[in-house]
Amino acid sequence: MKKLLAGICALAAMTTMSLYAQEMSSAAADKKVVEYKGEKASWPIWLAFNDTSDIDVVGLRINIPYGACEDVTGIDLGFLGRCRYMYGLQLNILRNDITDFGGGLQVGIYNSIGRADEISFQVGLWNEANRFYGIQAGVINICDEGTGFQVGLINRAEGFYGFQVGAINVIRGGDFKFLPIVNFGF
Repeated sequence: MKKLLAGICALAAMTTMSLYAQEMSSAAADKKVVEYKGEKASWPIWLAFNDTSDIDVVGLRINIPYGACEDVTGIDLGFLGRCRYMYGLQLNILRNDITDFGGGLQVGIYNSIGRADEISFQVGLWNEANRFYGIQAGVINICDEGTGFQVGLINRAEGFYGFQVGAINVIRGGDFKFLPIVNFGF
């Protein structure tokens, strides 16, 4: 039953993320404030062995053992993955890192994102974000500004609009700075 529920949640999250990615891509195409001079990956599958910071990947990027690029829309798999923008599923065993902004699902031991302005999910041992909108589930969850839900052993936020569930819950800018088990900010 738990596996079925987890599968349904993952499918719903991936469907929602793809819709958000399409909306963001069309909104970005309408604005065209800055023209990007980078190179698009010529194949829907990109094998990354190193830092290729001027590549945009639309499709699947496989990091063996490390990969870095400008933009990934789709799926990012491997051991260590870093990109500036990411929309989709980032599944790297050791580290997922989005340096600027993105949306989607990050699954790995250590997940970080600069700004998650769209609904995002982080699942891992250590999750962190500068600005977060969504769900963080892990042993340690950290965000500067957040909206959503944090579930873990230790949850910390500077400012948070939502709920925290865990042994240690800290919202430094909230009415209740620290509460065990459940904390909330509104």
